[in-house]
Amino acid sequence: MLPGLVAGSEDHNRSFRRMLYLLVWLVIVPTAMLLALSIVTLIFWGANMRMLFGILVMTFASCVVTGGILLIVFVRREASLSKLQLDFVSKVSHELRTPLTSIRMFAEMLEDCRDPEQTATCLAVLQKETTRLSERIERLLDWGRMEAGRRVYELRREAPRAVVDSAVAAFETTQVGRPRRLDVDVAADLPELLADREALTDALVNLLTNAVKYSHEEPRIRLWCRREGGWLRFGVSDQGIGIAKREHGRVFQKFYRVDDRLSREVEGSGLGLAIVRHVAIGHRGKVDLESEPGKGSTFSLLLPVPTDAELAEGAST
Repeated sequence: MLPGLVAGSEDHNRSFRRMLYLLVWLVIVPTAMLLALSIVTLIFWGANMRMLFGILVMTFASCVVTGGILLIVFVRREASLSKLQLDFVSKVSHELRTPLTSIRMFAEMLEDCRDPEQTATCLAVLQKETTRLSERIERLLDWGRMEAGRRVYELRREAPRAVVDSAVAAFETTQVGRPRRLDVDVAADLPELLADREALTDALVNLLTNAVKYSHEEPRIRLWCRREGGWLRFGVSDQGIGIAKREHGRVFQKFYRVDDRLSREVEGSGLGLAIVRHVAIGHRGKVDLESEPGKGSTFSLLLPVPTDAELAEGAST
């Protein structure tokens, strides 16, 4: 067993680091260089005060302009993040309220129920809604662990076919009674990989669930796996509504959903794809998206093929 990467609040930290680099290279470094130039010029070349004053004015003006731009970027980013968080709280509240309302309603019906068939129906609905509520809470807790940097992936030797079968079994339990077609295609003779099966299964189930949500009434979905050079690609393809090219880089961000109007019709917290990306990073891999509006989507998890030494270490620990 090998430890995977710790998937924490990497996106958040990376964004602040980028802002810090901009501040250093666009404000602090130019200011220091211009001040040093003015001092050297004044000492060694005997420049007059007018030239020195001009250099200082240019330095001040450049700092004001650059600082103003960075301030606007910071403010807009924080405003956008606050809006996303408010939307997230609203969506999560709605998601939790819906199964809780159903549980309360059917529990009240069960109190006065004397018909065995109706009792069985109420119990089945209660079981379904409690499972649904548990899944929502587990997703939120899992995301919290990721954001806090406490989610560690334990990588073991796994066969790609076994991971796919595990994902299909988990997905099927959530789709009872829903019409859809799922085709599974796993290439033969694939090498073993180092993976946290539970986490990878959850990621694939997230992709399969999204494919159902954003497809037509009777979705046709394909789950496949093949080797591409030094990578194993797990892909989920659908024939749904598709995603515009300009949105491809944003759909894996937390809380982000492509169409606000559609997001009101389709339940979801906006965390599913962000969790998929965290799982990919935790396995030293990456995510990929191929999609066009009206032509469906293909989401892929690309995981590195381990060396023989890594496989041996994974088997011995």
